[in-house]
Amino acid sequence: MTEPAPPPPPSSPPPPPSSGSGGGAASDNRGIMIVLSYLWLLALIPLLVEKDDKEVQWHAKHGVVLMVAEIILWIVLTVLSLALSVVGIGCLLAIFQMVLSLVIIVIHIICIVKGVGGERFLIPGVSQYADRF
Repeated sequence: MTEPAPPPPPSSPPPPPSSGSGGGAASDNRGIMIVLSYLWLLALIPLLVEKDDKEVQWHAKHGVVLMVAEIILWIVLTVLSLALSVVGIGCLLAIFQMVLSLVIIVIHIICIVKGVGGERFLIPGVSQYADRF
């Protein structure tokens, strides 16, 4: 005769969801909110909606500070291009602005990819202001 099969081991409950490295209550739509954090003015949505998720709040604050820094940079470059257009260097500044635009878009993409992956991308001179508020 054959022996009866042993009963299966009792199933253990699933582990609780981790709240990430930032603490606070993890949001169900954390990835979407982190992506919105780095899409310029849309960074205000996660900043105002996800008040309990500290990681989303950090990314939203970082995105707002990055947006303000970009606005200041564009104002300075616009004034410079108007001032230098008389001298004839305005074309070189226009090329510099196009390259700078590409660099800014790449920085936003890096921030989104790292943020969704649970990491933070620190930008020297900009990221320290996000921690202040």
